[in-house]
Amino acid sequence: MIELKRILLVEDSANDVALTLAALEEVHLANEVVVVRDGQQALDYLFRKGEYAGRQDGHPAVVLLDLKLPKVDGLEVLEKVKGAPELKAVPVVMLTSSREERDLARSYGLGVNAYVVKPVAFPDFVSALRELGLFWAVVNQPPPGSPGTPGASK
Repeated sequence: MIELKRILLVEDSANDVALTLAALEEVHLANEVVVVRDGQQALDYLFRKGEYAGRQDGHPAVVLLDLKLPKVDGLEVLEKVKGAPELKAVPVVMLTSSREERDLARSYGLGVNAYVVKPVAFPDFVSALRELGLFWAVVNQPPPGSPGTPGASK
């Protein structure tokens, strides 16, 4: 049996969390989705600190990261994740409403794997998440020996 990998959703808007979870459900993506509400919680989860110090081993299949977050913004989270040897192979998708060129350029400069502007219409959002979820959580194969993948050395 194939073990479904977790998806980490980093989003402070309760409405956007509900929409994202509904969209993932609509596309029948059965992966567990862990939701954190700010950048500091995301870092704690990924680095297994604070309230997440005892979480199960392994990294998420993909991090869906909002840009504008309280405490620590999405760009700083991205910078810390891509700067950490044990996390840099984890795919990060910026899922944001920002269309600002500087946000896009900075995200790619820091190593984001994809930058998706949240569509306003729910059917478009469902379609975007279907493609994202299927690719990163099901189709994409992480690099050999990536932390949290089957057969990876500890």
